[in-house]
Amino acid sequence: MSTVITKNNPTQKRKQDKKNKTAKKKKKEFWIKVIKNKSQAKQEPKKPSGNQMLPPSDTQQFSSNWKALQELLKKQPEKSQQQNGAVPTEKSKPCNITTEKVQRKTKDIVKPAKKTVKTTVSKDQSVNSANAKEPTSNAAKKRKQDFKDKQVNEQEAKRQKIEQKANKPTEEDIWFDDVDPDDIEATIGTEAAEIMRKKMGIHQSKDVESALVKERAFEGLTKAVAIDCEMVGVGHDGEDSILARVSLVNLFGKCIYDKYVKPTEKVTDYRTHVSGIRPEDIRDGEDVNTVRKEVAEILQGRIVVGHAIHNDLKILLLDHPKKKIRDTQKYEPFRKMAKSKRPALRVLCREVLNVKVQQGEHSSVQDAQATMRLYTTVKKQWEAQIKAGIKDKDSEKKRKRKPAQGRTKTVWTGLSP
Repeated sequence: MSTVITKNNPTQKRKQDKKNKTAKKKKKEFWIKVIKNKSQAKQEPKKPSGNQMLPPSDTQQFSSNWKALQELLKKQPEKSQQQNGAVPTEKSKPCNITTEKVQRKTKDIVKPAKKTVKTTVSKDQSVNSANAKEPTSNAAKKRKQDFKDKQVNEQEAKRQKIEQKANKPTEEDIWFDDVDPDDIEATIGTEAAEIMRKKMGIHQSKDVESALVKERAFEGLTKAVAIDCEMVGVGHDGEDSILARVSLVNLFGKCIYDKYVKPTEKVTDYRTHVSGIRPEDIRDGEDVNTVRKEVAEILQGRIVVGHAIHNDLKILLLDHPKKKIRDTQKYEPFRKMAKSKRPALRVLCREVLNVKVQQGEHSSVQDAQATMRLYTTVKKQWEAQIKAGIKDKDSEKKRKRKPAQGRTKTVWTGLSP
């Protein structure tokens, strides 16, 4: 019986695979042996062949030239003695030769080492040069960054200026009238308040003291003086008031009297935001009775100017003739200008003097200077009105007729009863 071999015969296929595996295995083993032999051949030193020359193991086995040189040295021992001071022996010669040879070899070995040192030095130098270049590069970067920041800041400033110009109010925007410029300043801004002041003819003075005080003027007592007092609160919630400071100025605004008063009661409200008084100001102040006497002596026989002066005289427990009092709050032309029956001092100063006072904490000296300056601006008219009023009163008294004294006769008319 004969078996038919086909491609799909499994037994035949298994046999063929087995043969291929064994062939691959043998091939692999063969090449492993070959590689092992090559590696062993590399590791084992090569045995010199018969024709190959070995290196000389003794000094006598050097080249013919060296042998000829040795013979020349043997023939000339005297010259070598004169040069070296001793005749070299056979034992010493090879030693010198070997040392010279060793020196040559060491020189050859040292030369590349020197080169390496040079290279290392050059590396260090390059590192140092790189480190030296770093600060310069950092400085250059810093300069560039500063320049960029400067440009950015300039652009930002320009942008803000443009925005401010765009947002800046003009006279067309401030179309309303009869509004307090201070209120406008608080709500809209200073620029709008300045526009309103220009419309109303009010110009804020840059230096208040120069506007209120006459320079190089007389600093003593004058016929007219201005007074202003500051008070602090005592009692429950500081409702009651006591004297804390008294200030007097002369006709030219020069301060002639300014003293803090020691409190006679426990202060419950210093009213610093208005009075400007602090605990340390009145702790060592003057006695109130002394202050009253000194102020009374100054006011005696003089015209006294003040704003709501009745409050100042009341707190001082002083009295003064009405003919000698000039109250800027009660002066009729000032009331008309401020459009108020009891105008505030800051309003009168703004309307009449174009000066802003009482911004924040008050000062009794500045308030007295402001009232005196208001008085001096209208002094002639005010004094003329007072004189005219006195004359009118005298004439009215003279014109009044007194009834006739004595008996009166009665006349009866008509029929008797």
